[in-house]
Amino acid sequence: MIYLDHNATTAPAPAVVAAMLQTMNTTWANSSSSHGPGQDAKRALGAARATVASVLGCRPAEVIFTSGATEANQLAVRGLLAAAEPSRRRILFGSVEHASHLRLAQALAQRGLVLDLLPVRPDGTLDLERAGALMGPDVALVSLMAANNETGVLMPTQAVAGLAHAHGAAMHVDATQLIGKLPFDFASCGADAVSLSAHKFQGPKGVGALLLRQGTPFVPQTPGSQERGRRGGTENLPGIAGMAAALELLGDLTAQAERLATLRDALEAGLQQALPDTHIWSCGVPRLPGTSYLRFGCRSADLVLQRLDTLGVAASSGAACSSGGSEPSHVLAAMGVPADEALAAVRLSLGPDTRFDDVNTLLLQLPPLLAAAA
Repeated sequence: MIYLDHNATTAPAPAVVAAMLQTMNTTWANSSSSHGPGQDAKRALGAARATVASVLGCRPAEVIFTSGATEANQLAVRGLLAAAEPSRRRILFGSVEHASHLRLAQALAQRGLVLDLLPVRPDGTLDLERAGALMGPDVALVSLMAANNETGVLMPTQAVAGLAHAHGAAMHVDATQLIGKLPFDFASCGADAVSLSAHKFQGPKGVGALLLRQGTPFVPQTPGSQERGRRGGTENLPGIAGMAAALELLGDLTAQAERLATLRDALEAGLQQALPDTHIWSCGVPRLPGTSYLRFGCRSADLVLQRLDTLGVAASSGAACSSGGSEPSHVLAAMGVPADEALAAVRLSLGPDTRFDDVNTLLLQLPPLLAAAA
């Protein structure tokens, strides 16, 4: 199988599985317990927290372990909003955020907050000038992803954080797609809170973290004594150990990014040469090195994915299932892409295990199948 769906999830690395198994075998006790086994688990939790902090450029006390990025996003947004001044009743979210995060924004709007969406240009990049115009003294929170999960476009989160702070608003960044693919440093990123999920960088599912800058006003949303009182619930120590192990394995992300960008560019150039009606979104702007979002003329995404499946290639569509039917991607809709073109969107996302042989195999076998389906 050729796996080209790394933006959706990644296979856990062997060292990650080993770290989780060791934790389950040796430090399985509750880290909140005062007895010996509990204290062993507490020390293991502290060691994993120190590793996460070291790799991501933050203090151990700034790490809050969660069940994943969705919970981390909810925890950040609700916690920061609860601490905001009562006069600040407006929130700004990116218009191309993950669907789960936009649902949170809409739920908050239904409860009385004013929601404005930060617009993107036709190439998927954030319109920074229009974003700046939306800032004001009534804004409580700005929430923006670091990299889009569909197009791979990198967002100017540092610049937006500067705008938010200039108006007294808090800044949250969803870095789920960025961390593990490009270098990241919490100390210099400018955000007050950053979300991440382990399964995007060869860690386990069901574990993630919220990085909360020390001193940031924040009201916990799940009562409990764990995580310094900021997130109740017994910590998932095996998952946390797996996430720490995955972060330790990342190595030189700059070199990895260069390798993946070279593979992606070769794949895109080869597809465009073999199938001239291939269109690639956001190919001329800064984006994740392993993400290619494209359509082959107006061939439906379902057809293309079926052809890929016959070749043993795992990929994904830009369309989401809703009410039993297929709807265009909200990301492409925000970019102004017509519905018929959006329904043809296919995402190929490369990762650490992608090789030149995979790209060459795809370039050799896919074009004839799609040419026959024209």
